Amino acid sequence: MGGIFKVSEQVAAFLLTFILSLIAGPIIIPMLRRLKFGQTVRDEGPSSHYKKMGTPIMGGLIFLIPITLVALFYSSRYPAIIPVIIVTLGFGLVGFIDDYIKVVKKRKDGLYWDQKMLGLLIVSVIFIFYSLNTNILNTEIIIPFMGIDYTINLPAWFFIIFTIFVLLAVTNAVNLTDGLDGLASGVTLIVMVFFTIVAMVESEWDHLKIFSACVSGGCLGFLAFNIHPAKVFMGDTGSLALGGAVGALAILMKMPWILLIVGFIYVIEALSVIIQVASFKIRKKRVFKMAPIHHHFELSGWKETKVVAVFWLVTVICCLIGFLSLRLKFF
Repeated sequence: MGGIFKVSEQVAAFLLTFILSLIAGPIIIPMLRRLKFGQTVRDEGPSSHYKKMGTPIMGGLIFLIPITLVALFYSSRYPAIIPVIIVTLGFGLVGFIDDYIKVVKKRKDGLYWDQKMLGLLIVSVIFIFYSLNTNILNTEIIIPFMGIDYTINLPAWFFIIFTIFVLLAVTNAVNLTDGLDGLASGVTLIVMVFFTIVAMVESEWDHLKIFSACVSGGCLGFLAFNIHPAKVFMGDTGSLALGGAVGALAILMKMPWILLIVGFIYVIEALSVIIQVASFKIRKKRVFKMAPIHHHFELSGWKETKVVAVFWLVTVICCLIGFLSLRLKFF
């Protein structure tokens, strides 16, 4: 009966967040329209995206508010859920400020790069030290491909630096992935389902199972408004929050390396930008027609919906590989 209760608990968290997101959409989207919080499109972006000009941004609030409310509801039963709420909300706040500057101050790039990184760094440090001091997190990580029972202890100083790097890298990669209707939300939905299933094998991860179920439900609810043609964009409010959630869950599950597999789309999106910039600076030539790489496929003749569908499918396959790499007991 205990196992059934725990499964029903995570299903309830998923459904509750999903329903609240569906309710939040019709409330928040008209509000964003009235405030004229509309999307701006890069001048050098694909011409097909110009029609998206004016679509409301800051839509990440549609799932961020329900995720926070439902997770806080479960925090009395699972106090260890607090750190992952902190990093998700904190990163979301940095993203909200960035979006606000874009739409209200009319500064296309929002926060300056160093300002954004400083904000994310502060939240990351708070998350890590809070988690370590409350024994929610230790310096162990699971050895890749050896199974979840095989871990090694890292030196504390190295672990702190490494986890900060993971959080900053992941949230920026998710941010870069958010460039097509339903892309970032769909990929993150699949990744969060992966984390939900993995968390079921360890009772000490019950709080993470609940939180990842909440994020899954929020992403699915948001997709109802973000699928092509999108009625709203998540903006940095949503993408930075999702990046924080993904990174924090991987760290708290002691497997940040798993993101190289299940988060393969995030990785190639970020790498495509790095390669493009490096190639242009060194060779004065571009490797891709446009970066991030989803724009390269668009300019190669793929429809936006095809790019999104293929990237979703790749994520599903990568998550299956991720299950096998962890050698979970129910496989």
